[in-house]
Amino acid sequence: MLSVHASSFADPAPPSFNMAAHVLAPAAERADRSALQILSPTGAERWSWARLEAAVRGAGTGFLNAGLVPGDRVLLRLGNTPEFPVAYLGAIAVGLVPVPTSPQLTAGEITKMAVQVAPAAIVAGEGIALPESPARVIGEAELRGFEALAPCVWEMGAPDRLAYIVFTSGTSGQPRAVMHAHRAIWARRMMHAGWYGLTPADRILHAGAFNWTYTLGTGLMDPWSVGATALIPAPGVPVQALPLLLRRFDATIFAAAPGVYRQMLKHHATIDLPRLRHGLSAGEALPALTRQHWREATGTEIYEALGMSECSTFVSGAPGHPAPEGCAGWPQEGRTLAVLDPEGVPVPRGTPGTLAVHRTDPGLFLGYMGAPEETAARFSADGEWFLTGDTVTMTPAGAIRYEGRADDMMNAGGFRVSPLEVEAAMAICPEAGEVAAVEIRVSAEASVIALAHTGAATPGALAAHAGATLARYKQPRLFRAVAELPRNRNGKIDRRALRDAWPKEPDA
Repeated sequence: MLSVHASSFADPAPPSFNMAAHVLAPAAERADRSALQILSPTGAERWSWARLEAAVRGAGTGFLNAGLVPGDRVLLRLGNTPEFPVAYLGAIAVGLVPVPTSPQLTAGEITKMAVQVAPAAIVAGEGIALPESPARVIGEAELRGFEALAPCVWEMGAPDRLAYIVFTSGTSGQPRAVMHAHRAIWARRMMHAGWYGLTPADRILHAGAFNWTYTLGTGLMDPWSVGATALIPAPGVPVQALPLLLRRFDATIFAAAPGVYRQMLKHHATIDLPRLRHGLSAGEALPALTRQHWREATGTEIYEALGMSECSTFVSGAPGHPAPEGCAGWPQEGRTLAVLDPEGVPVPRGTPGTLAVHRTDPGLFLGYMGAPEETAARFSADGEWFLTGDTVTMTPAGAIRYEGRADDMMNAGGFRVSPLEVEAAMAICPEAGEVAAVEIRVSAEASVIALAHTGAATPGALAAHAGATLARYKQPRLFRAVAELPRNRNGKIDRRALRDAWPKEPDA
């Protein structure tokens, strides 16, 4: 039997559609109920459905009053505050295209990204680095004032039109702008039963920041689209306080990257969560030990999902269909997936190959902005399959076992990071010499970005340079001086050899 799972998503999005209108549709019947709560150990900031809808539609009116027109890009430079989803949905509501970005990015990093998307406006939070750009800047205080404006009219249109852009690390080392259609939120309904077990009565706590695509989708957009309550920790809440928040605010589902689960378990041998049904994990592979320790500490399961910026998640375990031992999960119903050989032909089940998503998937991206050749390169030669770059095996029963990444992309706390981008930043550090970045596993449950270098720069100098030029999640944590970098017969850095040779007890 071949490694193919074929099932169609038979319920297409309505021909006249707006993603923000779909997400906020439950507000009509839930006006006084809580849509969003920003949690801290001392209390919660509560947003009712009525306030959320008023803020979003007021933001849409404010953006139009500022002279923006449908199709304009709006770069979001905001922290982990409610203004982030308000600006995001407010832009989509009136046909603008929001571009969420991490507040950790430096001025140099965000300037390069702004060049790609040419924003007409930048929504700016206090103290967050802004790009060099001629775009109009709308401050956070001005955005909050939009809430009092008359509600905008939803900009309806074809579900295939551009709705929003997110950035992902490209294979070239330059972050790529991933374009998504309004229909992406409709397609995410495959995840409600296929991963979450999501109901309108749920209270889902996501431990990530608003700007992360995992948080935006799993923590906000999906719960709101069914009328559930989104719970988000306030900025600065430490990981060890999360069990308290989960218990105090009656969370029924918890979502986080594997590293968050691991950090929680370091501080708490047992965690009493009487209302929690289960946890969700994505962003990187979930170590078996982390799953085991969470099960022992809480008595609940973690359901894992595989996905990426170009197509959210498409393989997962779920409460009604848990993944077999050693597997990431099952292809979600409605998805057509295959495991392909280098020629783009499905391999027999039990044989490793490249995981691919069929081009007809309604959740698949529209392409990389301004990069048609790189977009085409992500598809099979016949154009039928989007190639994820992940090596997997489909079991005889159809489950997916994750084998590793086919490329050299690194994973830092759930963020995909290009080694080329890290190397470009670190190579200009005085006395660094030649540099190479790799992901190094430091325990059965954790891995970090590491940097090998041929120069005389000290670990302290390298760390300081990384802190000034790279977002924190991209910064190397380990440094090792080597006489020369290993290279293959084509002269390219042999990252596998570098990883294999890295000392079990690193130099720094």
